[in-house]
Amino acid sequence: MTHSDETRHAVQDEPPTTELESLCPTFHRTVEFIGRRWLGAIVLTLMCGPRRFNELLAAIPGISDRLLTERLRDLEEKGLIERRVLTTSPVRVEYELTAAGHDLHEMFIAIQRWGHKWLADEHAADSAE
Repeated sequence: MTHSDETRHAVQDEPPTTELESLCPTFHRTVEFIGRRWLGAIVLTLMCGPRRFNELLAAIPGISDRLLTERLRDLEEKGLIERRVLTTSPVRVEYELTAAGHDLHEMFIAIQRWGHKWLADEHAADSAE
């Protein structure tokens, strides 16, 4: 077997690299981030417009102060929300989606539709128990 035959044979044994395979790490990181507990509820609440911390806390039943603070920091770090300090008396802070945050709208609507279509029966079964 010649050197070129060995090289050709080695290349044939390697699995093909596709565009999908090269995107998998980005897809995985995105799904992991978006799937963090309460993150979707925060983003959906902010889709309606800017909110102060206590307004978010009231709009999302069950989330703790600590976890809301953590998720807001995560979203701000990723550039999905903007934290704005309003120079009023008393000083107020509000959170608003950035353009990148608003870009999530269609994805969240698609997830919501999918859930209603494919998981609605699970929700009804959970409620009946």
